[in-house]
Amino acid sequence: MTETAIAWDTYSRQRPERRPVNGRGESTWFNWTQYEDHGPGASLLEALPGSRVLDLGCGKGGNAAHLAALGHRAVGVDISPKQLTAARDRWGQTAGLELHQADALEFLREDREGFAAVYSVYGAVWFTDPARLLPAIRERLHPGGRLVFSQRPPIEGCYGCQASYIPRGADEDPLVVKRWDYEPDAWEHLLAEHGYMDVHASVLAAPSGTRRVGTLVVTARA
Repeated sequence: MTETAIAWDTYSRQRPERRPVNGRGESTWFNWTQYEDHGPGASLLEALPGSRVLDLGCGKGGNAAHLAALGHRAVGVDISPKQLTAARDRWGQTAGLELHQADALEFLREDREGFAAVYSVYGAVWFTDPARLLPAIRERLHPGGRLVFSQRPPIEGCYGCQASYIPRGADEDPLVVKRWDYEPDAWEHLLAEHGYMDVHASVLAAPSGTRRVGTLVVTARA
């Protein structure tokens, strides 16, 4: 197992399971942000029912399962075996859902069918060099297809490749994974440089009544 897979397996053990139902009583739902019942839904992908949609860094599978429930051909990819075991345990019988254990770049290189939309929710787009990942995604998007991703906004002054630390036991050093942080205008410029159109990046405010950080949401079209 690679060091990256070990790191995300460790992270998986620290993450709570998705609730049985959300605040509206739904058993599947889409969530772009780190807050419950907050933000836009799957409509942000602008994908027609029956279209093939890719989740890069699907984690425990909740968003991909929701897309499958809506009638999409949902494909989830994650490098962590433990994340995918949790996803299969809960969502494995969902019609229209495929789950694959793979590196995001390797999966994109091997896929030949392509996608109407590719998305990442605090996932592989945040943790993969955009100089390598953005062209790979664009090659697999159908003409006019959407790339949408969300992640934590950057800390002021800390841009480009940064270190994320995943804690382990009290007597163990944390595991380190790389992430790529940019301000919204920098993401817009970067995506345009790689041939994307209709690029929009902004920070969605946290739920009202809180002083917590918002969520960076980026949309673009191939």
